[in-house]
Amino acid sequence: MQAIEAKGLQKNYRTRVKAEGFRGSLRALVRPEYRLVKAVDNISFTVERGEIIAFIGPNGAGKSTTIKMLTGILHPTAGTVSVLGIDPVKERTRLAYRIGTVFGQRSQLWFHLPPMDSFLLLGAIYDVESRTLRKRIEELTELFALGDLLQIPVRKLSLGQRIRCEVAASLLHNPEILFLDEPTIGLDVVVKQNIRELILRMNRELGTTIFLTSHDTGDVEHVCRRAIIIDRGKIVLDETVKKLKYDYLNRKLIAVRFGQPQPVLALPEGITLLKAGRAAARLAVDTRVRSVDEVMRWLVNRGGVADITVENPPLEETIAAIFQQREAAGYEEHP
Repeated sequence: MQAIEAKGLQKNYRTRVKAEGFRGSLRALVRPEYRLVKAVDNISFTVERGEIIAFIGPNGAGKSTTIKMLTGILHPTAGTVSVLGIDPVKERTRLAYRIGTVFGQRSQLWFHLPPMDSFLLLGAIYDVESRTLRKRIEELTELFALGDLLQIPVRKLSLGQRIRCEVAASLLHNPEILFLDEPTIGLDVVVKQNIRELILRMNRELGTTIFLTSHDTGDVEHVCRRAIIIDRGKIVLDETVKKLKYDYLNRKLIAVRFGQPQPVLALPEGITLLKAGRAAARLAVDTRVRSVDEVMRWLVNRGGVADITVENPPLEETIAAIFQQREAAGYEEHP
């Protein structure tokens, strides 16, 4: 049995059109006008058990709306959804016992209580037997290194500490699928890496299916094996991350600062100058033409490098490149 199966999934909203001017506003009171917004437009996909999948796209693409339909929070306008063989529309409560959710900007922990109190309360909500719950908390405490955090009020935890507790809380009832909506938003580099390692570990050790949305390319590259890209409610790409990286994530950004002013850089093929100062520069590297290692050695050989960083371009930029390439090839949506 597949973990998730969506067929022809669609969600429409009717929004009121704001009239211009005073007279227009008066007319709108008598005869209001509405327009139809297709937040999710006839998408179909499946997710296998134990899979880690990225569901990505720009803001307003329909990601959160899709997750809400998969979890039963919203009812689809058309199409069908099956999650673990359960229809979320008809059996939302039954499904809730078998899935977990983590929203990076919304907490399921009580703000003024320590995580342990929230864990015990959530365990009761999910009807987890007391002895089983205690054992589960011990396992998650060890897995996520929460020992020093359990008795500290949530309001006093850092964002990274809170997210670790959020993920642990979502696993108390041993869900088969975990929906993660922007779990690393606002976290620093070290904490992001810790969260990614935790996601991989619980998938490996617990067999949890992971459905992840994120604007961070690093989350997709380091955690997921497959990516579905959605825009304007439509699926435009469904590929393995390996193929996605080869075909589209072939650009790196390098920022370099020298110890003293440098002459204008004569750039080798595959390197583009984005910004330059007297002793600093920002470069874009096409990794299909030149490896990051080559560029780093070339910069160091110029002498006097004080600092250098390598990063991925913003995910929105990568997605925009995907759209441009597909439109140039005559594709409008995923078949």
